[in-house]
Amino acid sequence: MAQNERKYSVFLSAAEPSADAHCAALARALAANGDIRLVGLGGPKMADAGVELLATTVDRSAMTYNAFWQVLYFHSLIKKVKACLRTNPVDLVVVCDSPAFNFHIAKAAKSLGAKTIFYVAPQLWAWAPWRIGKLEKYCDKLCCILPFEQSWFAQRGIDVEFVGNPLLEDKSSEPTKKYYLGFDPDRARIAIMPGSRAAEIQSLWTPMQQIAINLHRRYPAVKFTVVALNEKVRQTLQSSQLPELSCDYAIGSVYDTARAGDFSIVTSGSATLQVAAAGCPMVIMYQSSKLLWHLVGRWLVTTKYLSLVNILAGHMLVPEFMPYFDSIDPIQAKIEALLSQKELLIRISSELVELVRPLAEKQASRRVAQIAVEMMNRK
Repeated sequence: MAQNERKYSVFLSAAEPSADAHCAALARALAANGDIRLVGLGGPKMADAGVELLATTVDRSAMTYNAFWQVLYFHSLIKKVKACLRTNPVDLVVVCDSPAFNFHIAKAAKSLGAKTIFYVAPQLWAWAPWRIGKLEKYCDKLCCILPFEQSWFAQRGIDVEFVGNPLLEDKSSEPTKKYYLGFDPDRARIAIMPGSRAAEIQSLWTPMQQIAINLHRRYPAVKFTVVALNEKVRQTLQSSQLPELSCDYAIGSVYDTARAGDFSIVTSGSATLQVAAAGCPMVIMYQSSKLLWHLVGRWLVTTKYLSLVNILAGHMLVPEFMPYFDSIDPIQAKIEALLSQKELLIRISSELVELVRPLAEKQASRRVAQIAVEMMNRK
């Protein structure tokens, strides 16, 4: 941006911890392109990156059925955002993930004449293809982070570009496979990743602990490391830690912990891609209401697999227990079976690394910033 041009303003909207991290990296990339005012919704990482926060939203993140209790808060927040955009117009609005909320932010932006970028595509290919018209109406540019999404959305008339995956743009997270030299299942190092959302922790932390306790009975020298998003989440996890579980905690180090370990027990979500980049075999869990899954969920989901890793692979590369309802016995049995097959672990590790390598070849934050500046310059 030339010095004689006016200062641009960008509004960034993130409602979840992962989106807070993505938008923080984007904010830094935007700042490298000139003097751009950054305002928005998000969390501490965005604030540290220089974004002026209208509200802190990441602590309220919820998922699917648990999101109902957040409706009133987010409804009032949408009104606040619209009033802010009306009083202080911006040149561009970037909404990141959380489509149930961010569709409303994009709608407000478009009604006030601002251009919009959707950063992280809503997963319409998995469960809601009929919403494509809504996306076309409110999205000027879609920046997707999974390779197959570009052709899917382009075929449906969306201006889209695969920009790479922001989780893997850091060279310190370069895909690296494991060789399991000297591996002994009796001394396996296992990572436990119960997620970052309150709903995930509430539903999965206890069964994950029970699995670990049972594995320790089978393998007395096994070591567990629990990954927490931040110190606050660590305290939450530790406050409900079962007395029989012995474990260490790591803060915000999904890739590093998976890289140092032999196996991971992971909550479904973006963390699975970081675990895959670490070449770490895993089982993936997600719990849902059994009643609502059978009444609604199973009829909405259109993909054969539910985890990102298996969707990208096109086959059951790693076991997914989604949704997981009651018994942990099948999960524990699958983990024990995998730990007993060193050659299979090596093959899975290699396939995981090759699977995510295309996601790590681009600098997502830098490319989205370039797209944003190009859009504002054309205004």
